[in-house]
Amino acid sequence: MSTTQSDRLRGLIEPLVHAKDLDLEEIEVSRAGRRGLLRVVVDSEEGVELDACAELSREISEKLDETEVMGEGEYVLEVSSPGADRPLTEHRHYVRATGRLAKLQLAAGEEFVARILAVDEDGLDLEVPGVKGRKPTARRVEFADIAKARVEIEFNRKDKKEEEA
Repeated sequence: MSTTQSDRLRGLIEPLVHAKDLDLEEIEVSRAGRRGLLRVVVDSEEGVELDACAELSREISEKLDETEVMGEGEYVLEVSSPGADRPLTEHRHYVRATGRLAKLQLAAGEEFVARILAVDEDGLDLEVPGVKGRKPTARRVEFADIAKARVEIEFNRKDKKEEEA
């Protein structure tokens, strides 16, 4: 996608996303056979419901139909929320992942899984699970030291509402 097309799409789509109190995470344009594919990924502190994606999709489609930013050919528009295991790349991603397990790869090459306990401007306070019956340990990691991070999906973790009951 050319920078000009990317900038034009962002300029059209971002105000519609923000009007719904959502964050625009990603815009991706690719080819799917003869058709173009425009994928828009949105998120919020509370997550994104299917109805919000559908409504936003209609609004984006109408706005795109008024312009020629997608060109003359046919295209498919997809509006969705990020997957549960998406990469953590922005400060707000880490804040939203507080309480969840994450797999971190440090710039020095070390990889480990830990629960995100707290997030501040400089980094993360983590709890590294104990191995073979050992107690979990606390660990501090600065953002500058993180090469990659991704939420780990937990199938057996109790929901916060269940824990409070």
